[in-house]
Amino acid sequence: MKPLNVTVMMDEGYVPDDDPDFTSGALVPSTERHVVVTLRELGHDARVLPVGHDLHAIITDLTDHRPDLVFNLAEQFSNDRRLDMSLVGLLDMMRVRYTGSGPGGMMLCRDKGLCKQLLSLHRIRVPQFLVLPPGRRPRADRKLPFPLLVKPMLEDGSEGIHMASIVHDRDELAQRAALVHEQFHQVAIAEEYVPGRELYVGLLGNARLAVFPAREIVFGDPDGGGPSIATSRVKWDKAYREKWNIRYGFAGLDDATAARVARVCRRTYRLLQLRDFGRIDLRLTDDGRIVVLEVNPNPDVAYGEDFAEGAARAGIEYSRLIDRIVRLALRRHKKG
Repeated sequence: MKPLNVTVMMDEGYVPDDDPDFTSGALVPSTERHVVVTLRELGHDARVLPVGHDLHAIITDLTDHRPDLVFNLAEQFSNDRRLDMSLVGLLDMMRVRYTGSGPGGMMLCRDKGLCKQLLSLHRIRVPQFLVLPPGRRPRADRKLPFPLLVKPMLEDGSEGIHMASIVHDRDELAQRAALVHEQFHQVAIAEEYVPGRELYVGLLGNARLAVFPAREIVFGDPDGGGPSIATSRVKWDKAYREKWNIRYGFAGLDDATAARVARVCRRTYRLLQLRDFGRIDLRLTDDGRIVVLEVNPNPDVAYGEDFAEGAARAGIEYSRLIDRIVRLALRRHKKG
């Protein structure tokens, strides 16, 4: 592949003030730095485009420095994650090629209620759920037994999810839903708490899909007061994970179960219009049911994180992974 002019679009909060172009030799690990540095090592001219509150600045940058490709790491605009689909819609309108899913895939995955409705229509197991709009006291469905997990409808990265998000009666349900409404200014969703093993499965491709070996989060001491779900502290607080002996590793599934997981993930990926790469979060119950919890159309591709670790186990080392994502996007845009 000839060298490309690649613009790496990312949330401005991840751009360090003292190294805005990621040129410092003293590398501070981050997804954004890993991707920029790897693209340069692959021979591309990679430049940084921070996404903040200024839409005009984004349009001007893309117009003045017309890239061959945008490597999209942005997950919000103006601190609103619901606008990630609008960013890629802007790239479509400007006829700029980019990696990852388009507005349709972003929207289907962002709206947790719509996502679950679509998957269940196609007989993919999801948790039963209730949508809880602001201004009305929630009514628990008798067909949906407690405990329930209450969270914001339109966030990701476990934002708004804590152990207190698991509710056990109608009063707790009402209180937690009201807290979500107040803090996030959006609809809440209450879904069935599904016990079992929590798996993360990365996928790569478009016409043909590679399904990476499943990663698993192991909760060390849920019976002793530790967390049993992937809360925001579990995901982002290393000291908290160490305290409760929470660890990530490969699931080590038997061949038959791994094949079933792969089939579910491939169907989910295609139904939700994911492109180039994505990640499916699942629960595998004790009786072997596979339940889709969340779908991430723009997962963390940092070196050493679950997606890259799964790729490495599948024989795709990190620089080759980034190169594959670039090639998949270029091929897809060429066909389109």
